[in-house]
Amino acid sequence: MPLTPPLPRPALTRPALDLLVSYARAHRDQRNITTHLAGVPMVVFGAALLLAPAAVQLGTMRTTLGWLAFGALWLWMLSRGQIALGLATTAFTAALAWAAHQLVGLAPASWPTLGLALLFLGWLAHSVGHYYEGRRPVFADDPAGPLVAPMFVVLELLAMAGLCRPLMARVEQAAGPATLRDLAQPLAR
Repeated sequence: MPLTPPLPRPALTRPALDLLVSYARAHRDQRNITTHLAGVPMVVFGAALLLAPAAVQLGTMRTTLGWLAFGALWLWMLSRGQIALGLATTAFTAALAWAAHQLVGLAPASWPTLGLALLFLGWLAHSVGHYYEGRRPVFADDPAGPLVAPMFVVLELLAMAGLCRPLMARVEQAAGPATLRDLAQPLAR
């Protein structure tokens, strides 16, 4: 009896290395990576601003939809098998979520406008980056893409600081090095 190939793992259950390699393959132009270093934090902060004011009552505990959403994100990141990167990404996104919650408390009238503006500017930065890349954004093909983006950005920042070099080397070995695509040349398909 012939064996059938195993079904591919759903995107959200894949290990961090697989997710990062998949994400990196669509982000090999250095200009695209640079736009993501600005755009991803803008999107995360904008989303946190929009989720921060939504109060949620869980039994006797009162929290916000923002803390619940980010808590789920943190648990997911920490469960992908790269604990140091998961902790660093959790700290990075927790700082953005905390700042968003503080801003909502200080300026309740301006948070929706600022949150939407940051989402727009972050996605605009992504669009510019993907123009340089010559590929559409990864979230169009991979539902885990928006969740992997903060891990990718944090890994890039850590590697720039001389940290997480072995993990970055494994990602680059599988995805290829970052380059500058010649915009005058058509993409090789």
